[in-house]
Amino acid sequence: MKLLRVGTAGRERPALLDPDGTLRDLSGLVADIDGTLLADEDALGRIRSAAAAGDLPALDATGLRTGPPLARIGKIVCIGLNCHDHARETGAEPPAEPVIFFKAPDTVVGPDDTVLIPRGSVKTDWEVELAVVIGRTARYLESAEEGLAHVAGYAVAHDVSEREFQTERGGTWDKGKNCETFNPLGPWLVTADEVPDPQNLSLRLWVNGELKQDGTTAEQIFPVGEVVRYVSRFMTLYPGDVVNTGTPAGVAMGHPEPKPYLRAGDVVELEVTGLGRQRQVLAQA
Repeated sequence: MKLLRVGTAGRERPALLDPDGTLRDLSGLVADIDGTLLADEDALGRIRSAAAAGDLPALDATGLRTGPPLARIGKIVCIGLNCHDHARETGAEPPAEPVIFFKAPDTVVGPDDTVLIPRGSVKTDWEVELAVVIGRTARYLESAEEGLAHVAGYAVAHDVSEREFQTERGGTWDKGKNCETFNPLGPWLVTADEVPDPQNLSLRLWVNGELKQDGTTAEQIFPVGEVVRYVSRFMTLYPGDVVNTGTPAGVAMGHPEPKPYLRAGDVVELEVTGLGRQRQVLAQA
């Protein structure tokens, strides 16, 4: 299923995109798309049955904003330097274990919402990523297979980053990762049954129409199941938590000087195979 949330910011309603591309209203069945729903197999079954029976009313998508596909996110765990090609372009050694940092849930915006360049920023960068949405409580998992079994679905994430804040201002990466609007998510949450192999997905990103990133999850150093297993050894993952699994090569930081960092007015578009497409116009905070 392709689950999404539509409407003005803070007032989104749950919806489903059917195989014909028609937007269907879920508000008569569920209150929202969040961790509570993803952990409830009966509720998900009712959605599937209603969709198959044609019982879901259509929504007019004209002029309707698409919000983040997940409400009330608990935490966003991010995996750094998780693609071989990205590590090479930045001159970094591939990590022996996953690099973990966090984004605050309030960085999440809709897939087509404005992204704000922070005040004083000169190195705002792009990163297309596969986002993993957790559907079952994961703690001390033993195998990558168990890790995959705890995934509810997948989405496109844009891990916007400010490189000066991240690497030149002291401390951890978090200062360059948690600026407002720095995690567009969606358009859809695609349930795991529709993504049989998360290590066979293309990730692409364009800036002002020019292709900048053209990679694949096959390049991931630590695949999805292993990432979930590994993270569960250090913290409990709950339904509705999100894991951003890392970006391929092609970020601005990896270019020769002068590096083409983002500026107000730039347009970024990105997509992941089968998970939809995002488009953001950059503006000054």
